[in-house]
Amino acid sequence: MPPAAIAVVRISGVDAAKALQALAGRLPVPRQASLARLTDPDGGALDHALILWFPGPATATGEDLAELHLHGGRAVVAAVEAVLAAMPGLRRAAPGEFTRRAFENGRIDLAEAEGLADLLAAETESQRVQALGHASGHVSRAVADWQERLLGLMAGAEAELNFADEDDVEVGEVVAQRVRGGMAALAEELGKWLARPAAEVISEGLSVVIAGPPNAGKSTLINVLAKRELAIVSPVAGTTRDVIETPLALDGIAMRFSDTAGLRGEADAIEAIGIDRAKAAVEAADILLWLGPPKEAPHHPRTILIAAQADRWRGDAAAEAEAARCDLILSAATGEGMDRLHHMIVEMARTLLPREGEAALRQRQRAALADAKQWLAIDPESREASDLILLAERLRLAATSLDRITGRAGVEDMLDTLFGRFCIGK
Repeated sequence: MPPAAIAVVRISGVDAAKALQALAGRLPVPRQASLARLTDPDGGALDHALILWFPGPATATGEDLAELHLHGGRAVVAAVEAVLAAMPGLRRAAPGEFTRRAFENGRIDLAEAEGLADLLAAETESQRVQALGHASGHVSRAVADWQERLLGLMAGAEAELNFADEDDVEVGEVVAQRVRGGMAALAEELGKWLARPAAEVISEGLSVVIAGPPNAGKSTLINVLAKRELAIVSPVAGTTRDVIETPLALDGIAMRFSDTAGLRGEADAIEAIGIDRAKAAVEAADILLWLGPPKEAPHHPRTILIAAQADRWRGDAAAEAEAARCDLILSAATGEGMDRLHHMIVEMARTLLPREGEAALRQRQRAALADAKQWLAIDPESREASDLILLAERLRLAATSLDRITGRAGVEDMLDTLFGRFCIGK
């Protein structure tokens, strides 16, 4: 948004050439930047700008497209926009409209559009890498490969149905066996993709919950991690009565850290609600930081046992023995163990993220992939396993499910929501 050094105004559609000629008096050589004096209808100067002309359909939107690289002052941009708005057939683009036109004109598919939306919203390195992979067509290329394999299997089944001798049962069974084998192999591959971490883990951040008994140092720890006074620190048990959450990024990984109410048996009615919420947060956590006796730690697959407040109990033999059973000795007050805690959280978080080069799927994409896998999974001993008509129908339904990933089928209800995410600076 202005003011800036350069402001780019893009014009797309059937009247793009007319608009550019009206402003600059000419069309430049396609795809070559050219300096031009922009004028209003009365001949008054608007700006000296670089202009570019991109005839369709090989453009970002699939339509004729012009770009004006203006000086980025507010008055300059406002004057050019006012002249454009007064031209017949031109209007201001709706949020995300250029990307939507690119999708509707086949320049990008839905998975790539979702990747672009995520790229604009990316705040951490892991979010950027994952979004760029989607926007670059990582998922789309995989879907195209699966569709090609499905098409080959369908062609084999259809050829046998249309041209084979009806009395040659043996040949029909050989073809059915080949089709089943291809379906099983593809279902196994889709299953591996479904086993990958979900994209929401990257976009929304991993949930890291700090839990333990009252006065265990939980609030002090989240304040140090957040580098601000997020939670009230007090020697009075039960000070924290609700889940306090803050987003943080460690080594480029988005996380949501939560401070919870101290877990204990006796509590008043309000504190009891906080304890119930703390237990729910622990169950939903991706990573649990437990500040308390190891034997009292909730069962959780990714727990870091922390002997906290080390500055208070150093020299106490019983406390030292208890700390020896933990993963980490920590003092948020003095900073002891904080670097080690940072490292342990990041290393545990990496096990929950896709490996380098892998694409994580959105919930919508995972649902479509799961449907496709279900249609491909067939019991070889069942009656339909030898019925080429039913096998061909399963292949068709699997292909339709995959079409939902790239936006070729069944996605109309979510398009407005998606392209509305491209509204920048408003």
